[in-house]
Amino acid sequence: MTPAPVIEVAGLEKHYGATRAVDGVSFRVDPGEVFGLLGPNGAGKTTTVEVLEGYRVPDVGEVRVLGLDPIRDGRQLRLRIGVMLQDGGLYQGIEPIEALRLFASYYDDPDDPERLLDVVGLRDARRTLVRRLSGGQHQRLSLALALIGRPSLLFLDEPTAGMDPRARATTWQLVRELRDRGVTVLLTTHAMVEAEQLCDRVAIVDRGRIVASGTPGELTTDVTRDRTSFSAKPGLDLADLAAALGVDSTDVHEPRPGEYVVAAEATPAFVAALALWLRDRGITLGELRGGRRTLEEVFLSLTHEEPR
Repeated sequence: MTPAPVIEVAGLEKHYGATRAVDGVSFRVDPGEVFGLLGPNGAGKTTTVEVLEGYRVPDVGEVRVLGLDPIRDGRQLRLRIGVMLQDGGLYQGIEPIEALRLFASYYDDPDDPERLLDVVGLRDARRTLVRRLSGGQHQRLSLALALIGRPSLLFLDEPTAGMDPRARATTWQLVRELRDRGVTVLLTTHAMVEAEQLCDRVAIVDRGRIVASGTPGELTTDVTRDRTSFSAKPGLDLADLAAALGVDSTDVHEPRPGEYVVAAEATPAFVAALALWLRDRGITLGELRGGRRTLEEVFLSLTHEEPR
């Protein structure tokens, strides 16, 4: 028997005057899944998440979170979810341990504030005023506050923004451990690498609509296969490279410095020709991908930057 979805959204619409911030969005999130909601600024992500959290009333559509109506059952729902925001809105004169103890008082069975300080790496800053925390420390405190109620569903908004690489890796590992313990996570992020690393499935939203959804692997696989990308030092001679690979010069591009795309399948002969060309010029090959795009490339191809 298929378990009931943790989040189920059908035909969701939210309007602000003549603007449709969310325009017929439908998706589901299954138990123990990390689900990424991706999109440019103004795409409708935040409005969608705020409806799920019970902070905005939908104009059209059906929404169920943990089997509950987020508006009608808001009080009951908020005891079962954790919400991490980029701006936690905390009083600037409070200390992390004080904030955690305060939030713990809202729940019948909270987690241990001292344990969570260790989990998010804030032990040394436990008595530092919030206004003196770094951006990354703010994020780690927001994550700890989202976890204090032992939620079964966790909303993460740009969870690693401002974190250094070590703190980011620690946070990623924590999210994986939460998923392994059965916690469901809905993640919004502009970091496509983060989405690829953490998400079981993603939905890309643009102009209030879902334009693509699936696993990161499904979205980045190029069904045509006639595409090979690789990385090397910037500024390679594209015409010379094209001749060596036996393709037209218009089939070789450098969309970003040091990143190259060739409109050709990564056959053994192609890979050998590329390796020889690079070897003869003393150029080190970085990453080589055949028949795949990065999630960032997929994202950019499907979304728009125009202000709404």
